[in-house]
Amino acid sequence: MVDMTNKSQAVRGANERFEELGPGCYVYSADGCTNTGVVIGDRGVLVVDGQATPALAGKVLEKIRERTDKPVKSVVLTHFHAENSLGTSTFEAGEVIASDLTRRMMDTRGEEEIRVSRNRDPKLFSGLSSNAGVVSPTMTIASSMTIDLGGVEVRLMHLGRAHTMGDLVVWVPQSGVIYAGDLVQKAAVPYCGDAHLADWPRALDRITAFRPTALVPGRGRAAVGPQAVAEAVETTRDFVVTLRDAAAACVEQRLGLKDTFHAVHDALAHRFGSKSDFDFHLPVSVARAYDEALGLDQPQVWTRERIADLYDALGGATQAAQAIPGEVTDETADAAAPQDSADATSTAGEDADKAPETSDLVSDSDFAASLALDASDDDENALDLSEDDILEEDAKSDKVLEHAR
Repeated sequence: MVDMTNKSQAVRGANERFEELGPGCYVYSADGCTNTGVVIGDRGVLVVDGQATPALAGKVLEKIRERTDKPVKSVVLTHFHAENSLGTSTFEAGEVIASDLTRRMMDTRGEEEIRVSRNRDPKLFSGLSSNAGVVSPTMTIASSMTIDLGGVEVRLMHLGRAHTMGDLVVWVPQSGVIYAGDLVQKAAVPYCGDAHLADWPRALDRITAFRPTALVPGRGRAAVGPQAVAEAVETTRDFVVTLRDAAAACVEQRLGLKDTFHAVHDALAHRFGSKSDFDFHLPVSVARAYDEALGLDQPQVWTRERIADLYDALGGATQAAQAIPGEVTDETADAAAPQDSADATSTAGEDADKAPETSDLVSDSDFAASLALDASDDDENALDLSEDDILEEDAKSDKVLEHAR
């Protein structure tokens, strides 16, 4: 069986950096770790994503304490993945905030997400307690809210389904800084195992419409300056759209999963093959794109067994793909670690080389129904947005942004 663990040689937490991006806005980044945003106001601190372990979060807190002794008022979790959240308790925040949809995904698949993540990337989660559980938000929002840190206004927004169902971005208007979470990647490839590939480009359009002067991606160095921001967004869009369209073409041609993997790899490798996590994440990302092309709107819950089935179905395909060198770019050194965790499969098995007449995948309809946007949300700080505002046509983005700015 193919070894499914991350082979990155990066030392998790090495080469740490704490950079100022604008007035009151900072980012902590380190090899092999997700980025953590920090916004400092007169009354307190807001943290964006809490790292994979308390020890890694402690490194961030040390950097914060070099700048201020103000309390951490809030930790915002941009999505439900374990590597963004399991260190959250270290900050002793007054509130842990996520979207309603992220909370529902934590409740439904959070425990399996932790098991899968630890199995896939044991170095990243080294030192994590064996009984570490899902981090539960103390506050959730449906679409948007504003937090006043004292002289600094911070806007939390759900711009649509993308990297996951419930992604939040954090926008600091006066500084022009946006914390995009794993919605945007710069030196690493996007992880698409829980993605909604058809919707993702619309969320990117909405990020662009804010005209940020600095953008913090999920991993690696921040994009600073309008041109760098645009390049990061468009690189992410290119990967997502190429993955989506190549998989859809394979399904239309009635190719099986293994042949689809080869075709999608060939479509992506020249431009993205040298980026961090390309080989590590591609099998799971292709499996999700294959499912979506077959009509499965909601990603299935990823389990260790499902991942093993995927690699068994692909056989030697992943090993052969890893032997093909990618194009070398200057960005390669920026992020030498996994972009995200929770890898899995969906349509694997001994018949995976044969595309079915119709999809035989079982969708958890109760879970899908539970993820409908809650129109009855009483949060007085939330934007007055309907489901159409969040999920439908591109023309709606102007309405969203008019309210959010």
